[in-house]
Amino acid sequence: MIRVNRHALLRLAAALVLVAGLGCVTVESPELRKPDPVEQARKQAEAKYNVGIDHLKNGRNALAVRELRGSLELEPEDPWSHFAIAEAYRRQGRTDDSVQHLERAMELKPGFHSARLNLSGVYIQRNDYEAAAHHAEILLDDATFAKPWSGLNNLGWSQYRLGKTKEARANLELASEYNERYWPALLNLGILEASEGRRLEALGLFQRVIDLNPGPLALAEAHYRSAEIFLAIGQQEKAVRHLVAAAESKPNGQWGEKSEEYLKLLR
Repeated sequence: MIRVNRHALLRLAAALVLVAGLGCVTVESPELRKPDPVEQARKQAEAKYNVGIDHLKNGRNALAVRELRGSLELEPEDPWSHFAIAEAYRRQGRTDDSVQHLERAMELKPGFHSARLNLSGVYIQRNDYEAAAHHAEILLDDATFAKPWSGLNNLGWSQYRLGKTKEARANLELASEYNERYWPALLNLGILEASEGRRLEALGLFQRVIDLNPGPLALAEAHYRSAEIFLAIGQQEKAVRHLVAAAESKPNGQWGEKSEEYLKLLR
């Protein structure tokens, strides 16, 4: 019969408790812990935000607004939810709501460059080019702004629309020098050059956009604008090729529909 030293067992048990304490072991039952309402709200807000972002990525803007509203009801001071719902509102043409949420996002997150850049873009959408240029200039004055080409593009386009062609060209060219693959600056510079009668330069810029394959809407616009120039210089065959490409790129979009109309006139 093995005899057990009772005192030795007690010392061993005490030692095990100390080791367990170092590993943060607890004997509290999970069922007895009350859920933290703040943490629950945060998780629910995060879930709604993620669903809203998924809707936004897939063009379901009304559904995105619904989920992001729910996220903001739970966490009204989350700058990212304000930023995301502003984009959903912008796509719906609700620019007043978009501006309101972008401004709130910047209040909550000072130095929120993406929010200010989008605010500049919303003002462009509203044809308020003075305000758009103002916010682009604020970004460009900030040495920590990581994507100056995007700010230069917004500034250059605003200046072009305000009739400041020389300044616009300089800023759009600088944007494309910063990032030669940044197709918005190339497209806008091409539009400017075409409006100034510099057709070959414009065609070269539109072709660079096409080569970058930026997506169906931008691709359709670059093809359509190329077709306009080829028609103007009497090269109908090349114009037709670009119109067909535009219609195939975005058949239900603005540029695809305009291309279809042009093709009907030419056939």
